[in-house]
Amino acid sequence: MLKIRLRRMGAKKAPFYRIVVADSRAPRGGAFVEEIGYYNPITEPATINVDVEKAKNWMKNGAQPTDTVRALLKKSGAIE
Repeated sequence: MLKIRLRRMGAKKAPFYRIVVADSRAPRGGAFVEEIGYYNPITEPATINVDVEKAKNWMKNGAQPTDTVRALLKKSGAIE
């Protein structure tokens, strides 16, 4: 099963996340299928950049977003 989830990047105590489509069995920082955006919680306000068309296409094809990513996609306007 494919999941749309966050992949942690950045330095210690300075997180930066990429929003990726990955197999649910892969580790958090492991292999992924495609990168569809990023999320930077350090900036004020937090920066969210998502390719809305790719996100909608992946969800239409069965990828399930995690709870956190679902909230980010709602903020970016990818889902209602």
